Amino acid sequence: MNLLLIGVLLALVAIAYQIGLRKSRSLAGKGNNSATLHSRPGYYGALVALWCGIPAFLILMIWNLVEPNVLQYLILQNVPANITANLDVAGIDVLVDRIKAIASGFGVSDTPAAYEVAAAEHLAKFEKVGELAKFAVVICAAMLGLVWAKKRVSQNYRARNQVERTINVILILCSGVAILTTIGIVMSMFKEAVHFFHFVSPVDFFFGTEWNPGFSTSGNAEGSYGLLPLLWGTLMVSGIALLVAVPLGLMIAIYLAEYASPKFRSWAKPAIEVLAGIPTIVYGVFALMVIGPVFKLMGEAVGLEINATSALTAGFAMGIMIIPFVSSLSDDIITQVPRSLRDGSLGLGATKSETIRQVVLPAALPGITGAFLLAVSRAVGETMIVVLAAGNSPLLHVNPFEAVSTVTVTIVKQLTGDTDFASPQALVAFALGLTLFVITLCLNIVALYIVRKYREQYE
Repeated sequence: MNLLLIGVLLALVAIAYQIGLRKSRSLAGKGNNSATLHSRPGYYGALVALWCGIPAFLILMIWNLVEPNVLQYLILQNVPANITANLDVAGIDVLVDRIKAIASGFGVSDTPAAYEVAAAEHLAKFEKVGELAKFAVVICAAMLGLVWAKKRVSQNYRARNQVERTINVILILCSGVAILTTIGIVMSMFKEAVHFFHFVSPVDFFFGTEWNPGFSTSGNAEGSYGLLPLLWGTLMVSGIALLVAVPLGLMIAIYLAEYASPKFRSWAKPAIEVLAGIPTIVYGVFALMVIGPVFKLMGEAVGLEINATSALTAGFAMGIMIIPFVSSLSDDIITQVPRSLRDGSLGLGATKSETIRQVVLPAALPGITGAFLLAVSRAVGETMIVVLAAGNSPLLHVNPFEAVSTVTVTIVKQLTGDTDFASPQALVAFALGLTLFVITLCLNIVALYIVRKYREQYE
């Protein structure tokens, strides 16, 4: 019903736009002379559409937010008081879900009680009436807004000011949603992380060299929760990925920006950027099935013992994945270097390669550094490649040919399966997530600062 209602509401908004547009053109007179109007005809159409859609959408949102509480209250009113008196909050939720399942027609696995069937019948009747009432109220609100806005359309009505003010408010609300979402994510992780530190000392967590969490049913922090093996594994895999991606990505960017013909660049750059669209699970499978065995055979050929699942395998696959991030960003930055710098260097007798090394790259260095830091943030947060190709061995060592584990892999592992979110074995995932968030946030802040400084220099 909600989808149908939204579809009808969107159709009414489109009709409202056409009605406002047509009335404004009729007010403009013969030839649609918009000079006689305060605003262009499109603004009048948009104004009528906004008054038709926004109040109705707000009513629909408020209705959908309030409706579950009303339904729960109605269900509990039709359940005997002696039944609900013996239930806690979780038991009430289970009872409400059972009655909703019976009312929906799906039923429950066991035989429902008589009071449950009676409550479900009342609920089904109320839901039908509620859906019809919601449809009628929302459509009536849309029609009233359309009629009211149409009557206000006149030659001197400041439609443009109201439309732009409304759009400005909508953009502010969208920005607020993004900011509040970020704050909500941080606060939720911070709350659970503080709860985790009631079981494990922050010193033991941030400076511990052993990761071996013990799973128990008592809720106690058994085992070791040292972060350093996971953090070192993350830095090792990310470092190998950057050793692969940075030189290749930078060389690709230099060639495309300075040497490639426009025809070659037109298809080569999109072809390289296709790598960024490949799902990371595909890279993980490719690393597990191809890259790892190839590295193992190469190691045997030269007398080295290289595990098929290792930091080298995961880092190499991740490096291939982030090549487009480095090459595309660096290419855009290099092409923004003023042509006058190149011409001045060439005019003094420098070769093209000398101009690139001594003029173009130093001038583009702040922006390229920002691109590298953004690539680092992408590498640090990668999960699926490391899950399949790194070996998941949380040991503190410096050998890239052996298996490692990272922060992201451990978060997945700790939250997989039947988990008690009040135990330190699960809460440690939030502490790890908060740590990873702080690391990537710092990298992004540094990168944005460098890019902003670069833009201030050349814009």
